[in-house]
Amino acid sequence: MKTRKPIQLLTIGIALLSAGCATRSTPPAAPYQEAYRPQLSYSPARNWMNDPNGLVYHDGEYHMFYQHNPNGNAWGDMSWGHAVSADLLHWKERAPALLAEKDGHGALTQMFFSGSAVVDEANTSGLGQPGRPAMVALYTSVFPQAMTLPSGQTVHADTQAQSMAYSLDRGRSWVQYAGNPVIPVPPAPYVGHFRDPKVFWYAPEHKWVMVLALPDHHKVLLYSSKDLKHWDWMSEFGPGNAVGGVWECPDLFELPVDGDATRSKWVLVVSLNPGGPAGGSGMQYFTGAFDGTRFTADAAAPGAGAANGPVVATATPGDQVQWLDYGADFYAAVSWNGVPGGRRLLTGWMNNWDYAQQVPTAPWRSAQSVPRELALRTIDGRVRLVQQPLAEFTRLRSVLLYSVGAVGVAPGLKPIPLSGNTGPVEIGLRLEPGKAGRAGIRLRSGAQGQHTDLGYDSALGLLYLDRRSAGEHAFHPEFANRQIAPVSLRNGQLRLRILVDSASVTVFAGEGETVLTSQIFPDPAAQGLELFAEGAPAEVRDLHIWALKSIWPTSK
Repeated sequence: MKTRKPIQLLTIGIALLSAGCATRSTPPAAPYQEAYRPQLSYSPARNWMNDPNGLVYHDGEYHMFYQHNPNGNAWGDMSWGHAVSADLLHWKERAPALLAEKDGHGALTQMFFSGSAVVDEANTSGLGQPGRPAMVALYTSVFPQAMTLPSGQTVHADTQAQSMAYSLDRGRSWVQYAGNPVIPVPPAPYVGHFRDPKVFWYAPEHKWVMVLALPDHHKVLLYSSKDLKHWDWMSEFGPGNAVGGVWECPDLFELPVDGDATRSKWVLVVSLNPGGPAGGSGMQYFTGAFDGTRFTADAAAPGAGAANGPVVATATPGDQVQWLDYGADFYAAVSWNGVPGGRRLLTGWMNNWDYAQQVPTAPWRSAQSVPRELALRTIDGRVRLVQQPLAEFTRLRSVLLYSVGAVGVAPGLKPIPLSGNTGPVEIGLRLEPGKAGRAGIRLRSGAQGQHTDLGYDSALGLLYLDRRSAGEHAFHPEFANRQIAPVSLRNGQLRLRILVDSASVTVFAGEGETVLTSQIFPDPAAQGLELFAEGAPAEVRDLHIWALKSIWPTSK
């Protein structure tokens, strides 16, 4: 959810034609083969996209709704876009589900901000029909103008309220609930904005639970309902840990610890903007307990405010903050409801509010990440959230381009011989820095000295991704940066799994407890890969590089 009113940029194109002279132009690229078009994760055919919304599985389909401007390539006219997939890899874009509404003069009367979707299998809402359970979307309605709604409720200008809509045809068409909004105002004493409801079924008490953000108060509100229509406020959580910007897009879910369901913990995910670890927007998480009413964070997260308790002084963000992703480009991530087998899968918006509206892509702007599978594991005595690409991702592997059991890396650069690959790749390796001050792998190197360095700084104990020479960056002064993440070597080694797409790098380090997601905009000719070491030799073990197939059927 965007927290500041975006600056609308006016771009004026001028076509020069000379009488009697033929004008040549480069033909447009085929759909989904445009420059910088992601080949491993979803992006809309055209126009602006931000937060994933309403992630839900129903009747053989994974649904991805998302914040979308159907009328332009920058933030505005917020609607719910829609795409479906059978395997979470290959997506088909559908017609928008909920379109921004305007009056007869073209002024906005309602926008549809972020939210979630559930399938009401037990028909608790009464909105379903025999054999046709309702898919119910809960979202934030934004009313730019003061008005009286069809339900008879009156709203003031700039109101944010929680509303619902439902579909009986697998998400293809939607009806707004006649009693909207279902939560018109935040609980006293709070006033103003509150948004981004995430709803899930809490089986122990046979009720629905909603987590909702109070952005300016750095709080998450918890509500419950028996029918999705009538909601009771239960408790609140926060402030806690990172509070450098507003809180948005919360999610709450339970995971077993180390695969043991008897030792499960709950995870609360919160987005914040600004204040992320790489500047601009970012995401943190808390582990703890949920008793059906309150979420209480583990004591291992200093500064976390107790639910419904006194506000606790928060510490400066540092080691106590558990970042979901240390890269610059991962935000507003939420998990799917109803995934078969009980897997917890999550995807996020692959962009950053610092420069989201200026990234050099057209006719679309922004992509979602590759879906990730989540687990909780005890690492160095601390329960950590670990992430990996979903298991189905390996189906995109086509050709093993390079494989070696061990290779020494002298100080300097060591090219990796590849031939014939001009597409995305997956790289797996174990880095053994030894006495090298820095060691790692240089990605997308070549044209005009462009490169992106992924390395380990032994003295600082940091993994870093340096995109200052990665390619196009003049569109915003904050883009060319160096992103860092603390991570420990184990037996002197660091395991890395790296996804290199046309305009992004995603790194899963260690057991997946440390992740960095970063956009890059290199020249397509910059396809080189090189190992490097500084100061002393290093070693790389179990190096495997796979060519990856595009998710788009129109691509080669």
